[in-house]
Amino acid sequence: MICRSDPCGIICIILTYVAVFYADYGVVLWMVVPTMTNSLLGMFNVLVFNIILFLLLMSHMRAVISDPGAVPLPENSLDFSDVHAGNKTLLEKEDWTVCSRCETYRPPRAHHCRICQRCIRRMDHHCPWINNCVGEFNQKYFIQFLLYVGLASIYTVAMVALSWTRECKDCNHEIIFKQHRVIHSVILVIESLLFGIFVIAIMCDQFQAILTDETAIEQLQKKGPHRPRKPKMALLSEVCGRGSTLLWVFPCQSAPRNTEDLASYEV
Repeated sequence: MICRSDPCGIICIILTYVAVFYADYGVVLWMVVPTMTNSLLGMFNVLVFNIILFLLLMSHMRAVISDPGAVPLPENSLDFSDVHAGNKTLLEKEDWTVCSRCETYRPPRAHHCRICQRCIRRMDHHCPWINNCVGEFNQKYFIQFLLYVGLASIYTVAMVALSWTRECKDCNHEIIFKQHRVIHSVILVIESLLFGIFVIAIMCDQFQAILTDETAIEQLQKKGPHRPRKPKMALLSEVCGRGSTLLWVFPCQSAPRNTEDLASYEV
């Protein structure tokens, strides 16, 4: 287990949950209930919106608590004298490298995270919004989180627009009530636009990294992977799972774990 006590990450997680619960409160109690109480449309929108938020929270939780792919630390101290002498070991010949901070060997494409203080397999970046690294084993949940935040943002803006354009004879027409609805509508729209644009941009970067088979760190280091090009569906399957594509949007199926490298490491 990795203990992540990063203050920035903790604050971002709190802000995430505050934003989600406020969105549910604002949409349901100030947009749907006042204008769609007596219609099936209101029940339908409340159900769909809360399903999206539930999947959002589940995927976020999985991204937060899942092991991103931390390289196991050796039980005993390793001797790197041959490495310092310039002699390549078997692991190094197979593109394994040595992390001077973890004092251990690490598999190809693993990088050291200064916040988690561990080497992470296929590390893309450290995300404060999940207070965790985005790596080989939790990238699927991170992308799902981005997807549901984007859907929730679009749905929120749509519900605000629908509530103000829908004619309602039984609505509360008191001035103070309308003023409160205006305030909540403005906050919801601003929140949705900020989070929506932000996560859509990150999601585009994530899919680009997957389809090009190059993590964000590799792009920054300009050390592109020298590997045979794979089909796009194969690259997506490595992240989202090799089962049915219908399960890719649900945070209940674990991402595939390649245990071959770990077995080699343990040996």
